[in-house]
Amino acid sequence: MNVLNSQIVNFYYQPDLYNDIINRLTAMGVDLNNVGRKDISGVDEFHVRGAMVSRELAEMANIHGAKVLDIGCGIGGPCRMLADEYDCDVIGIDLSPEHIETANRLSALVGLNLKTKFIQADATNLPFEDHAFDVVWTQHVQMNIGDKLKFYSEIARVLSHKGAFVYYEVFKKENKEVNYPMPWADESTISFLGVSSQMNAILEGLGLAKDKYTDQTESGIHILEKSLDKMSKHPSSGLGLIALMGASTKKKMTNLLNGLKEGKVHLESGVYRRRQL
Repeated sequence: MNVLNSQIVNFYYQPDLYNDIINRLTAMGVDLNNVGRKDISGVDEFHVRGAMVSRELAEMANIHGAKVLDIGCGIGGPCRMLADEYDCDVIGIDLSPEHIETANRLSALVGLNLKTKFIQADATNLPFEDHAFDVVWTQHVQMNIGDKLKFYSEIARVLSHKGAFVYYEVFKKENKEVNYPMPWADESTISFLGVSSQMNAILEGLGLAKDKYTDQTESGIHILEKSLDKMSKHPSSGLGLIALMGASTKKKMTNLLNGLKEGKVHLESGVYRRRQL
């Protein structure tokens, strides 16, 4: 693993993450012999709007029974959602060994280990054959990837001829600087916020055309405001994203909210498909 990737892994590292989640579940009175996805929902999806937006994406792309690759899967929440609710077979990859171990163990805990699999891998060098997946899925990932061409080229390579690339990302607006820490970086050295027009140009050049698009900014602002208000009133309640972001969770979320409100960044989602000749 190169130096930059090691820095990114270290940023996301939370020691003994799986057991921390188990301890929090125990404190909440959850029966560890009967844990369901609902019990871990507070920590399961590390992106703005959580499972709500994941379901929107699945419906937008009409994902049912597909073979899916989730790039930057974190601890695997969207993979489990797609497996459980949409009958997908899902592989998740992530740079973080701690996230991958936690994802595999959580899937076993909730009985979805036969439909999900998690592998430590680099998004710019995917360990899969060409055209191996019906759907490639990313949520809040490109901000940590400097080589956008390699990233999107790998997505196009492993996508089937009639497949869909589904994304939900934070993009910067023009050259405006953001304030750190952010949920994906403590400082600018590991942050590579792209602009959506760059992504579109690269994907068009790779033979993919935009099929659907949603501006998620206002929805993101709304949910972040609600989440921060809840955090202020109940700072240590249950199982939340503090397990993934640590003590600086509130500061990171506040900076992202301010960035969205000030027009420094925006949220969008969409679907690309191969142009049919």
